[in-house]
Order: sequence, then structure tokens, then C-alpha cells
Amino acid sequence: MVGTATTAMDDRLILVGCGNMGYALLSSWLASKAVDPKNVHVVEPVVDLRERAERLGTKVHETPESLPDQADLVIFALKPHAIAAEAPVYRRFSRQAVFVSIAAGVTIRDLAAVLGRARVIRAMPNTPAAIGKGSTIVVPGDSVQDRDLNTVASLFAAGGPVHKVGSEPLLDAATAISGSGPAYIFYFMECLTTAAHQLGLPKELAAKLVKETVYGAGALALQTDDEPVQLRRQVTSAKGTTEAALSVLTAEDELLSLICRTTKAAFDRSKSLSANE
Repeated sequence: MVGTATTAMDDRLILVGCGNMGYALLSSWLASKAVDPKNVHVVEPVVDLRERAERLGTKVHETPESLPDQADLVIFALKPHAIAAEAPVYRRFSRQAVFVSIAAGVTIRDLAAVLGRARVIRAMPNTPAAIGKGSTIVVPGDSVQDRDLNTVASLFAAGGPVHKVGSEPLLDAATAISGSGPAYIFYFMECLTTAAHQLGLPKELAAKLVKETVYGAGALALQTDDEPVQLRRQVTSAKGTTEAALSVLTAEDELLSLICRTTKAAFDRSKSLSANE
């Protein structure tokens, strides 16, 4: 793990794109005081998204033409298909700035093609970063210095732990787990809530029980040295209700097979994405 959240940095930061993930990151940076809002410029063409960023105290721009001449960090929170069209205009900052892209599947080589000889870091955060409970995987390009990586890691650490990997294929794998993973958990919660309601629980109570159960199980897993398999065994009494349920979940490894196919689909999609798609 690299990087820990510190006091507000003085770096001049440009956030390109403030959709769901961009806004989650921005919220974590400002809530933790990792950055001073007066040093943050947000480029966002959608008026509603731009206005909510402005309400956080940042400077906002509809287009990059009105940006200042200098920046220390440029962070692309764009969809992968938008990189090729949107990123070249920021090449003018490459002499001084470090570039960070959170676009899934857009390689460092892709970014170099539009940014030139720039220092580039790819990162894959997830949406729980908005409340400081996320995780981020980073992989630096060859020209990135340790101090550059430490600065970026410190910034993203405002949203939760930051982990460095040594190759981009590992970032694709992490995208399939932590990047897309919250959606898998939320869908499981949807299904469990529906099942609870079908068993007779009122919808409101069913939803609360599911949220509390998932939160509690995750918190316990993080706070103990026990592996998930041990935690599962601890709650599974012989011939009890949990054992009866798990006999369905584990039958012929169907759930394991489904999860492996699920994450492989995300991994393959991440690999296939490119700025030129």
C-alpha cells in the first residue's frame, strides 16, 4: 500500500470530468482537506454536474479554454471513448503536470499518444471513495518519479487505501474486482432485499437489515486477521439455518463459477477498451 492522506497540498489541480466517479473523488479530497478548493479547477460541460462541483467551492469551467496556464496535476475522470477527443488539449500542461487517468482500459501507451512525453499514472478508484471507504489501484508510467507517485497516492488516499501494481494487466484485473465490485455487491443487496420481502419482511425493514448485514460483515472482515473461509465457518453451525442456505449457494460450485465468469467479463472488457474505440 502506498500513500496516506495528509494536510492540504498546494498543488494546482485540474479535474477533467465530474460525473459520478469524478464527483466521488472530488468529494473525498475536499472533505478530508487533501486539497484546497481554491486550487481546484473542474472542467465539466454538463451544467448540472458543473454546478454541483461549484457548490463545493471549486472553480468550474465549461470548456478547457478558460483554464489557467499552469497546473501540477491533471486528472482525467472521463469515459474511455472520450480520452482521444478530450485529452490532447491538455498537452500544454505536460512540461510541469503529472497526468492521472481513471479511464478503464485506456493504456499508458494510449495516453502517451495524445499527451506526448508526459508523466502518466493510471488509477482505478471505486465509488466508496466518496466517503473515504474506497480503494484505489495505481500503476505509474516509466517516466513517473517516486515523488510524483507519492503525491498522487496521497491525494487518492483521501478516499481509502491506495495500492501500487507493477503492470497494467494487473490494473485490468483490479478493475474487475474493486472497480466494478461495488456494483456486484449492490446487486446482491437488491436480490437479498427482494428475497427478504418474499419471506414476509416489510420492504423498509428488509432493506435496512440487508444494508446493516453487508456493512457489518465487511467491517468484521477488515478488522480481523481471519480469512473469509474462517469467518464463514464461524457463523455456520452444523445442521443449522446457515448451513442449509450455504448448501444451496455452494452446490456444484455454481456461485463460484458465476462470480468467476462475472469478473472475467469485466476483465476482458477492460482489456478491450481503448481511447480510439
